[in-house]
Order: sequence, then structure tokens, then C-alpha cells
Amino acid sequence: MKNPIIALLGNPNVGKTSLFNRITKLHQHVGNYPGITVEKRVGSVKANGKTYQIIDLPGTYTLFPTSLDEEIVYNALADKTNPAHPDLVIVVAEPNNIKRSIVLYQQARELGVPALFVINMIDEVKDKGLEIDYNKLESYLHTKVFTTDARNGKGIQQLIQAFDERPAHFLSQFKIDERYAGALSEIRKSFPLHTEYQTWQFLAQEYTSFLTDSQRKSLNEIRGRHQLHPNELQQAEAIARNTQIEKDIQPIVFLAENKLLTKTNRIDALLLHPLWGYVIFFVILFLIFQLVFTLSAPIMDWIDVNFSALVDSIAGVLPEGPVADLLTQGILAGIGGIIIFVPQIAILFLLISLMEETGYMSRVVFLMDRWLRPYGLNGKSVIPLMSGVGCAVPAIMAARNIENTKERLITMLVTPFMTCSARLPIYIVLIALVIPDDRFLGFGLQGLVLNVLYILGIVAALLSAWVLSKIVKTQHRSFLIFELPSYKAPDWKNVGTNVWDKTSSFLFGAGKIILAMAVILWVLGSFGPNDKFSDAERYVQEANPALNEDDFAEEVASFRLEHSYLGYIGMGIEPLVEPLGYDWKMGIGLVSSFAAREVFVGTMATVYSLGEDVDIEDEEQKTTLLSKMKSEVNRNTGRPAYNLASGVSLLLFYAFAMQCMSTIAIMKRETGSWKWTLIQTAMMTGVAYVVAFLAYQFIK
Repeated sequence: MKNPIIALLGNPNVGKTSLFNRITKLHQHVGNYPGITVEKRVGSVKANGKTYQIIDLPGTYTLFPTSLDEEIVYNALADKTNPAHPDLVIVVAEPNNIKRSIVLYQQARELGVPALFVINMIDEVKDKGLEIDYNKLESYLHTKVFTTDARNGKGIQQLIQAFDERPAHFLSQFKIDERYAGALSEIRKSFPLHTEYQTWQFLAQEYTSFLTDSQRKSLNEIRGRHQLHPNELQQAEAIARNTQIEKDIQPIVFLAENKLLTKTNRIDALLLHPLWGYVIFFVILFLIFQLVFTLSAPIMDWIDVNFSALVDSIAGVLPEGPVADLLTQGILAGIGGIIIFVPQIAILFLLISLMEETGYMSRVVFLMDRWLRPYGLNGKSVIPLMSGVGCAVPAIMAARNIENTKERLITMLVTPFMTCSARLPIYIVLIALVIPDDRFLGFGLQGLVLNVLYILGIVAALLSAWVLSKIVKTQHRSFLIFELPSYKAPDWKNVGTNVWDKTSSFLFGAGKIILAMAVILWVLGSFGPNDKFSDAERYVQEANPALNEDDFAEEVASFRLEHSYLGYIGMGIEPLVEPLGYDWKMGIGLVSSFAAREVFVGTMATVYSLGEDVDIEDEEQKTTLLSKMKSEVNRNTGRPAYNLASGVSLLLFYAFAMQCMSTIAIMKRETGSWKWTLIQTAMMTGVAYVVAFLAYQFIK
């Protein structure tokens, strides 16, 4: 006997997820619905001698979908063969707007699904000056009404004990106009449905993905014969249902006190101000990124130092050989490259969760939506885009908060255009190499170039989003419809659960891909096809017999890298990168920086026999590296390898190309598809190649 399924249904910002966390405690997991990127929360709770499966359905205002998230809700309730079809629905409301929740409740009951009604955040009823006649509300809804406060656990056990309750038969509250009778009659003949409202839903629904193509064709033919359009039918229901509910609940839910200017209104007068609202938001955003970097830096340094010490200690115990190198330099180094991201991800999502829990995130969406929507983005896209200045990995994960599927996908696709901190070492070295240390209009020219690169990232992200919005097709329309919730203290348990979900999904989801790529890159750089790799010492000794011990070791490392599989790949792609002004050594740098963008600097140091551990913040080491790179000559052109044309070309290539395996891994994890991951990689690499090519050809 399968476990009963209890589905939580409600508008966004009613505390539904907090309620889910309280009911399931830690007995839950987060994944994606099969084949799509919408997050799926499933948990369990034992009560009444049973184990109930709890599903937290995506937030929605109606059972007429305008996004993939909302379509999932409709399909789960309307399709009895759906694995998520519930035995009981818990409709979650909050005191601020019970009417909207009653709309959902009525639609669910009229589809034939049993439902209970829960008013969450019940402590806010008094604060808002509301009075609720619960007996009249239960009589009106024909079900038991429960009151809860998910923040402190109030009313949760009583709700769980009621999971076996099945409300009495519910009479449809929506009276269908007689002018639609002919179309409904035809549908009843073609589709054996359980309720009159189900028949109406088939007529009015634009998205019925659980139907076959022939069934959808039959529905379209019926609509065509009666000259009906889903939008017209949905509008008719919305007007009729809302008008009736507004009238019915006047004696049930009403203001006991005249609180015209609540605490929330007073705060919103400042935070939604047409000028100060934006100033405060960007100050908060600045503080968020400062905290992400400031708080994560010592933790990341600690992880780096201690993980390196662990690798060294393990390497000291194991016998020398390829197996030990694979374990320490491949697998453990790859694991270190995964763990190093955890502090940034955890801190960023801690701060984002606090913004959501307090109700401020809804204000951010309201403020930014008008500026980002022309580019095909959403108000919530501002957080991933701005987070991308730090690191694309947590930034792409932050796009989960965007409900609309198309806008979420476009945000993830363009976020890596934002100039992340890992590009900075490359910019510092290349700018110092090819940009004169002069002044322009009183400003340092090198600093201006760095600013231009950051601006280019923003422009590229917005323009590519605009283009993608015209290309990426979706059957769902995008609207900004939501309630501004009251400000409230965060539910710390909910915050902790959210941070853990995001961090663990990176560690155990994207981490597997990052580790596999790290091992592959290690193999390519640690083995070669001939004796020039395996017997590099002899070749270097014969060519340079007078080298001292340190210089000899660095020359061997350079020679070995040149003749590794990675080196030969660099030479193999030379015909491709030559039109950009690069030689095979730069090609090795491009390939190796796939592990992480900043690896380019270390690879160039190894190629030029300086050792891979070059610290560009150390002026002496930086000067040595720059001197060696400046003296390098491109064997194809006979000119300095790093001249103005090739340097600008390389700067632009790194400004636009997605070279980081962690970014690719997290895209695969978040989209659940190699298709969009590869499209993104090809798009960004293509843009980078074309721009770098044009720049080099124009300047040279």
C-alpha cells in the first residue's frame, strides 16, 4: 500500500515552505521534476500509524498556468495518473489576503481533490487589525480551517493529526455562463470527466501537457467551432469568482481597527521610493558582496592552506608513482577545488534567504523588474547578475529563485558574461603587459581599461539576454503578479534548511562533474605520448648543461608541459587561435584555464620556466613574469607575442569566454541538460572568438 500523498498548495510568500519544513523536519530531499529545472521538495512525516509523503508544490495564484512551475501544480491536481497527484491538499493562506487563497481552494475542490484550509502566520492577524469568524469560514469552505505559525511550530501537530480527514462533498461555487453550454457538452462526450468544473478547465486551459496530441487537437477544434479562446474563458472565471468571494467573505474576514498606515506601509514608503528605494537597494547589494568576500576569504584561505597540507602529508606517506599523483594532484586537488567554493555559496545564500524571509526580496523584484524586463529578464535576475561579479557558480544557483522558466534559463545563460573575480589576475597581468601606464583625462589608462572590461561584461549580459529572449521559445507568458508580503523576522530554521539545500546540491551535484573534469585535466597535463615527456630531464640537460638545480627543475617542468597531451592540444589548436594573434603557448594557457580562469597565469609561468606558484601580488614575482612574457616572440609573426593587438584580443577573449569547468558543471546541474550547457559554452566561446578576432585584425 503506497503512502498517502499530502500536497501543500498556496500563493508565493504565504510561508508554505516554512510549513513544509516544520511538518517534515529533516525528513526531506530536494531535486528537480523529471526532465525540467523546476525544484521539487518532497518529505515525509509519520503520524496516525502511517507515513505520509509531503510534496511542497510551487507557489501559484491560480490553476491557470503562466509558467512551467504553475503548470506542474495544475498537472498534479488535474491528472489522476500523475505520480504527484495528492490524496489530500493543504491550501495555505496568510492573513493579508485570504481571498486569493480561497480562489485556489475552490479550484482544487472543484477539480475533485479533497482539501483542508490553513491560515499560516496567524500571529499577524492581530497586528493587521483583522477579525476572522472561523466558524463562518469553515461553513463557507465546507472544510476544517486550521491556524498555524510555522515560525514557532504553533498548530503544526493538530494539522498533521488531521491528514486522514476527508471533507464532505464540495458544491461548485463558480457558476458557468449558459453561453458556454454547447462547447461543454461536446467536451463531455469526448472526455469522461468527474466534475463539471473539470470539463470547464479542459475548455479554458491553454496548457494541458498530460493530454495527447490528438486530445489537444480535439479541444482546439471544439474551441474553434464555438469561437472561444482560453484567455477569454479564464478572464470570465477570474471576474466571476473574485467578485463572488469578495462579497461572501465580507462578514467573515474584516478589519476590526482602521489601520491605514501599518508598519509595512511605513517601511515601504522608504524602500519603494522612486529614488531612495534604488539607493538603499544598491547599498544593500554592495554590502552583500562585501560580506560574501570578507567573510568567505579567511575561510577559503583556511581551506586552501589546510587542504594543501593534507595533500602534502598524504603525498609524503604514499610511495611515489602515478597512482599517488592521481590521488593527490588529481582527485584530492579536484575535491579541494570543489570545497573552496562552499563558503561563498553558503554565505551568499544565507544573505539571499534573509532577504526572502524578511520580505525584502519581493521589493527588489518590484524595483528592478521594469529595468530588466526589456532584456527578457526578471526583477529577480539582478541578484544572479550582480553575484556573477564575485563568482558565476553561486550566481547561477541564485537564479533558482526566478519562477518563470524562460527568464530563469536566460539569466543562467548570460550570468557568466559578468566579470568574475577569477578573471582579475589575468586582467592585471595582460593590462600591465600591453596597456601603457599613462593617464587619460586625468585617470590612469590601465584602470580605465579594467573598468571598460567590467562594463563590457554587463553590456554583453544584457544584449545576449535580449537576443536570447527572441530565440528561446516558451508556451508560457510572463507576468509580474505577486503580493508584497509583510515584513517579518526570519525563520532561522527555514534559512538554515535553504542554505543547506543549495550548498549540498552544489557539493554532491555539480561536484561530481567538477571532480571528473579536474581528473581529466590532470591526466592531460601529467602524461605525454613520447619520451620527450617521460625523459624530459635528459633533453633539458643536453640542451642546457650549465643550469643550476632550481633553474633546471623549472626548465624540466616547462619542457614536460610542452610535450604533455595538454601541450600537444595547445599546439593542435594553434591554427585556430593564430588569427587571434596567439601562439601555441597561449593555446596551452587557454586550455588549462578551463580548470579555472586564474590558472592561466600559473600555466604561463610554467611555460616560461618560472614555476607555477607565481604570486602576482608579489611585485618581484609579477615583474619577473611580465619581463619574461614581454621578451617572448611569436614564432608565426616574428613580433612580440604580447603586443597591443594580441593583448587586447586576449583580454576580450577572456572577457566573453566561459572557460571555467565549475561554471559548466553548475549549468549542467541547474538545467539538468547538457543541451543548454553546451549551447551556452558554444555561444560564449563564439562571441569571444569573433570579438577577439575583430579586435586583433583591426589593431595589428
